[in-house]
Amino acid sequence: MMLFPNIYRLFFLLIFCCSLVIPINQGLCQSDAKEKSYHLGRGDVVMISITAGGEEQIKADMVVGDDGNVNVPFVGKTQASGMTMGAFEKAILIPLERDFFVAPQIHLKIKEYHSLQFFISGAVKNPGMFKLDFIPTLMDLVASAGGVLPERGDMAYILRGDITKDLDEKTIEDKITKKTPIKVNLIKILDEGDMSENIMLKSGDTVYIPLGQNLNQSRTKIYVEGKVKRPGVFDFQPGLTAFAACIMAGGFDKFAAPGRTKIIRQTETDQETIKINLDKVQTGEISDFELKPGDRIHVPESWL
Repeated sequence: MMLFPNIYRLFFLLIFCCSLVIPINQGLCQSDAKEKSYHLGRGDVVMISITAGGEEQIKADMVVGDDGNVNVPFVGKTQASGMTMGAFEKAILIPLERDFFVAPQIHLKIKEYHSLQFFISGAVKNPGMFKLDFIPTLMDLVASAGGVLPERGDMAYILRGDITKDLDEKTIEDKITKKTPIKVNLIKILDEGDMSENIMLKSGDTVYIPLGQNLNQSRTKIYVEGKVKRPGVFDFQPGLTAFAACIMAGGFDKFAAPGRTKIIRQTETDQETIKINLDKVQTGEISDFELKPGDRIHVPESWL
């Protein structure tokens, strides 16, 4: 009469054991999937084991060199950089089967990741170089750096494939002004929860998040230069026009040529130049031009 209760106990014990084993296997599968999708790069260390005829023929570590190649046992120099583990395994298997062994089996495993390097600087808690074993998003890297500081600015600037770990922030800012960085709106991500701005990074990227007062003037200022009495930087106000900005700068200099005024506007991908005749604006012949934050107004010198 005790047979059935014992069977029930055994049945529930098996279910309990399976509940412990399945998550472990799932974790292993996720790890394997990550490794299979990873693309090898310089400095990565890969362990290789070759089995043939029921015996392990060799087990060794291989390093991806600066030229992107590794010295594979028996095979010799083989391209690895940029390849997934699956593609690299096939590249090794073909010459092994052709020239050395019958039905060889290859096992590859990444022992050390060195090619995935990212640098983050500016308004984060722990700026510096990060070597990761996965391709991060911008927020993944920010999290690795301990998160942003409360006084961070509203934009993140990404220099693609340009590790600048030995440079100070002033030099990084200079590089950003001379190049065309990828700009990410942190307000959307951090304040509005819009993850569409949370872009995927690439190995070698430098991320710079300035403090609120740095590199962020383009969102709140306009610039007036050239032949005006007080050239400089002025606060942007909604509805501000080109002629009004020149008045804020003290008006036109004696040798100014307002008729050839230019407005330089930085777009997401390019720089736009808008010509406007402020002489005609002043006489009411044409309408004034409404400015945007970051606009630069240049009043040239007269030819006469």
